[in-house]
Amino acid sequence: MKLGFIGLGKMGGRMVQKLLSEDHEVVAWNRSEHELKNVETVKQLIKSLKAPRIVWSMVPSGEATEEILKEVSKFVSEGDIVIDGGNSNFKDTQRRFEDFQKRGIRFLGIGVSGGVIAATKGYPMMVGGDKSAYEHISPILDSLSKPHGGHEYFGIGGAGHFVKMIHNGMEYGIMQSLGEGFGVLEKSSYNLDLLKVAKLYQKGTLVSGFMLDRAVEVLSNPSILSSIEGKIAESGEAKWTIEEAKKEGVDVEIIEKSLEFRRKSQTDKKIQNSFSARMVAALRNAFGGHEVKKK
Repeated sequence: MKLGFIGLGKMGGRMVQKLLSEDHEVVAWNRSEHELKNVETVKQLIKSLKAPRIVWSMVPSGEATEEILKEVSKFVSEGDIVIDGGNSNFKDTQRRFEDFQKRGIRFLGIGVSGGVIAATKGYPMMVGGDKSAYEHISPILDSLSKPHGGHEYFGIGGAGHFVKMIHNGMEYGIMQSLGEGFGVLEKSSYNLDLLKVAKLYQKGTLVSGFMLDRAVEVLSNPSILSSIEGKIAESGEAKWTIEEAKKEGVDVEIIEKSLEFRRKSQTDKKIQNSFSARMVAALRNAFGGHEVKKK
């Protein structure tokens, strides 16, 4: 298929490369220069596509997404498909879906997970919005999900981004648990080989999985943990998950405490110097390429 792609950052650039390797044709634009950028403006990108045009935005959530989608909306027409693949708030996605729907433009909010390694492992994608658009772009999603990812349609409006938001809230708790557990192991008087522990944990234990595999990567290079501060950034999704949970009367104590720990890590030197915080920061870098603060 042929599509336009906006945003060639850590995720977007890798997604475009994967699509090209699967014989899709991609017209790409990025605000700054990039080797995959082949048009100079969003208008030029959209005008180079044939109806029904497919335009995928993969830029950070918030104002950047709002700005890009407003620009896209100037040049798309009835029947076209507009996709937001960033980590947008599901309420914003719902609003955008309704606004585009009034003009006959098919809008999708797709939560994209898997981090930087998904380019080879396959992207898991959580889709909400116009179902006919989802069916139309299925060949694109099939390619992005190869070999071990997947995609599912969850309903209209912001459904896909809602599912992704909860996923990211869970992610906070999982990383916090690993950081704390390995922090206790590291303090033990047994002088444990943490890499040996982590590799055994990989072998069918209940804590094995994607994030533990990233812990093995981190522990395989001890200089990573020794060279960083335990300042852990937040990206919004846990906060939104907690807000929605409170609205629905659901207790999410673990996610809430994990977010609180990240916020304290910005100023609390004791937390910043702890093995647990440095482990969580390193895990974020390992799976998503998120920036770490060097000592």
